Amino acid sequence: MPAPCPPSPERAAEVRRLFAEEARSERPDLAMLCLLVGAAADGALDDAGIDSVQIELDRLAGQLPFRPGAPLAWADALRQLLGVRFEFRGSPGDYQRLESSLLHDVLRRRRGLPILLSVVWMEVARRAGAPVYGVALPGHFVVGFGPAEDQVLADPFDGGRVLSGGDAELLVAGATGAALHPSMLVPAAPLEVVSRVLNNIRAWAAARPERSDVALWGVELALLLPSHPARLRYERAQLLVQRGDYLTGAAELEAYAEVVAVVDEAAADRVRGQAQSARAMLN
Repeated sequence: MPAPCPPSPERAAEVRRLFAEEARSERPDLAMLCLLVGAAADGALDDAGIDSVQIELDRLAGQLPFRPGAPLAWADALRQLLGVRFEFRGSPGDYQRLESSLLHDVLRRRRGLPILLSVVWMEVARRAGAPVYGVALPGHFVVGFGPAEDQVLADPFDGGRVLSGGDAELLVAGATGAALHPSMLVPAAPLEVVSRVLNNIRAWAAARPERSDVALWGVELALLLPSHPARLRYERAQLLVQRGDYLTGAAELEAYAEVVAVVDEAAADRVRGQAQSARAMLN
């Protein structure tokens, strides 16, 4: 499949507006936010396409057993439906594809990164009434079912395999070398999930300097989240300079320097120097 073509400037602006509204709503919709990320990447994903994805998630949810029982029964029902019957899962090669971070493509290909496959699991399960939530283990996103005292974890990247406590410990140790801590098992809020999705996209683009366009829209969406690191402004300014928009990039570097100056004047001076260099590229 060819790489997705970006949306028109008008559509991109509309997607950013819708994303900001959803991110700041009282109850942000995870599926909609992920679909708007997809629309920022893929100009072919219009409003009708977004609606069709929501319909497909509804259709999948309708094929789950009616309230199968305890958390383990829910986890097994999702594994049987999505992992076994429809063969949703991931592979190492999925980390090399931008499409693996786009919900509409993951739903079409039935392949993706752990976090996007977990979004499919969560959205299908939620629609069916399951006690489901995301669990942002370091380096590997999974889903959880049930309250903390009766929690069941499943790994959509491995077809929905139910994890033992030892399995979760191994995942964390493999990613960080650290021990599993109970704080790692708490439910992840929708905005946390979307922030992590955008981090993955920006990391993908950072390894591919020719895809600075993806890095730019990734950081612009991240800046629309109600809570984000101030350093994202610096990242955006650098990308603008890299892409030849020297004046705008320099202005944003200078604005970021004023923020940094409050805590680190030397660092602010370095950023001002970068802004001056960017302006000099116009000469």
